[in-house]
Amino acid sequence: MGFLGFLLLGLIAGAIAKAILPGKQGGGWIATLVLGVIGAVIGGWLGSIIFNTGVNEFFSLSSWLLAIGGSLIVLLIWGAITGRKKAD
Repeated sequence: MGFLGFLLLGLIAGAIAKAILPGKQGGGWIATLVLGVIGAVIGGWLGSIIFNTGVNEFFSLSSWLLAIGGSLIVLLIWGAITGRKKAD
């Protein structure tokens, strides 16, 4: 998969992850792109370790599932870090 294909996969996977998780997440499309790309990398890494497959092809179901799953993990971690409110 090329660089632009990976960016597009990350953007769409990040948007799907934001739609799946309830709650208010900040950030626009650039934050979604970064979230999705990091999630695709993490999902591909975990997929290569656990399932012996990675994010290799754009039109592969396993690539999409791994990228969305990784994006969900990154979104949960990001929400845990930024969701804390300061005490007054």
